[in-house]
Amino acid sequence: MLYYLFRFLEQFGVSGSGMWSYISFRALLALILALVISAWFGEYFIKWMKRHNISETQRDASIDPFGVQKINVPSMGGIIIIVSILVPCLLLGRLRNIYLILMLVTTVWLGLLGFLDDYIKIFKKNKDGLPGRFKIVGQVLLGLFVGLTLYLSPDATIRENIEMQQHGQTTEIVHKSQAVKSTKTTIPFVKENNFDYAELVSFCGKYKTQAGWIVFVLVTIFVITAVSNGANLNDGMDGMAAGNSAIIFIALGILAYVSSHIEFASYLNIMYVPGSQELVIFTCATVGALIGFLWYNAYPAQIFMGDTGSLAIGGIIAVLAIIIHKELLIPILCGIFLLESLSVILQVEWYKLGKRKGVKQRIFKRTPIHDNFRVLPSQLDPECKYLCKWPHGAWHESKITIRFWITTIILAALTIITLKIR
Repeated sequence: MLYYLFRFLEQFGVSGSGMWSYISFRALLALILALVISAWFGEYFIKWMKRHNISETQRDASIDPFGVQKINVPSMGGIIIIVSILVPCLLLGRLRNIYLILMLVTTVWLGLLGFLDDYIKIFKKNKDGLPGRFKIVGQVLLGLFVGLTLYLSPDATIRENIEMQQHGQTTEIVHKSQAVKSTKTTIPFVKENNFDYAELVSFCGKYKTQAGWIVFVLVTIFVITAVSNGANLNDGMDGMAAGNSAIIFIALGILAYVSSHIEFASYLNIMYVPGSQELVIFTCATVGALIGFLWYNAYPAQIFMGDTGSLAIGGIIAVLAIIIHKELLIPILCGIFLLESLSVILQVEWYKLGKRKGVKQRIFKRTPIHDNFRVLPSQLDPECKYLCKWPHGAWHESKITIRFWITTIILAALTIITLKIR
């Protein structure tokens, strides 16, 4: 809103109004505003929740070897994050930008889905919350909406990067002059770094392009569902999901910026995505919201994120990566989320396999994987066979969180480096 106001005032020569046309100015302002809103609103939200005795069901203290009791800690902290994202974006963003619209819809939709889950846990005293199938349906519907919007919207286009040989071995990267709709995405570690989903269905002949878009929509649904659930599993320790997500969004913000800048896109040999600069506003607002939330969520947490925040954050990451055609980098960038999900899947399947053989067995001491690091030998089931008993001692929750942050920083740096490692 303020963007349009100051662009209007610029026509009358109002001093300083021209600054609102700069992405860097609006992005940094969004970060600061989101951080301030998150810190200020968070304090009042926590007090209001405590005053009305609205808190998550007591967490099981037996899983913490240090015996930390987490009683009467408010949940639904994702509301703080979502409000802190939406307000700066509505004030500072170009609201007619299709990509920003998609991000706002994603935030609200998954926020509501997570809120419903938290509501059932807190007010209905049902620790299982919203049945998993309803979450999956909500994520699938969002993926379908995002995929079809990117297919149907005339504003969702790219300019493909191509290599041109000049003066012998010198190679120059240029972009096609015409912006087109495309099912291509960036694939890491290969020289020809554009992969077209339509090539997977080349057997469809003249219908290859249409079939390629079907594959793209299916990939979109899968990525959104997987990353959203991965972020949800990662939200198990104070500051864990918020810190990891903030790091991931910084990397995505860099990728969005270089994708929206034709000179940087040429230098890195990636697709130019016109209009994606508004995503930088969104990512900066999200980083500010998460950092502000960490003020209260860092150990010992004064409030939990809840599914209201974790489901939304995961979905936002996925949609943002899909829009800038970098979804195949997610396994690297969101390696922690992937590890959390795989640990649960492998643990369940390994346990089921042993049960059929009449053997009690597990791969890890406990899952999701972050819980594996805070289990004492005395807490292990003596009748169960464990493939992995490392570490032999328990780490403190804050140490686990910081080490996961460090791992995510390394993965984020590696993700950006992949644009040049081919």
